[in-house]
Amino acid sequence: MLEYLAALMMIGHGIGHIVGVLAAWTSVNPGFVDKPWILSGDHRVKDRVGVAWGFIWLAAIAPFLLSGIAILLGDTWWRETALIGAAASIVAIVPWWNTVVVGARAGVALDLAIILVLLLPWGEEVTDFFGLP
Repeated sequence: MLEYLAALMMIGHGIGHIVGVLAAWTSVNPGFVDKPWILSGDHRVKDRVGVAWGFIWLAAIAPFLLSGIAILLGDTWWRETALIGAAASIVAIVPWWNTVVVGARAGVALDLAIILVLLLPWGEEVTDFFGLP
């Protein structure tokens, strides 16, 4: 049962990255604030840097969807794809920390938890608890 929760969490986290794509590529504002990113320069989500960054938000979607599907199928490769997704997610969100919605900031905490669970030795106990392959 808990493996379904883990799969749903991965899939939901991947779908959540659509907010960055919407903010950068459409006129829809999913709640982003019009402030510059945290790196040097006055770049905003709607300028060319922000629009280009939309590809990173988009790239973070697939690994999470795939890892959720792999969990449901009982395949162990979900771990690698989840790590890729978590890294891409952090790269997508952190430079826009001043602008993103609160949910995206919470997503970084989830990304860090995924990385810790999958890379630290005690993480095996956590994945075993959830019944993950």
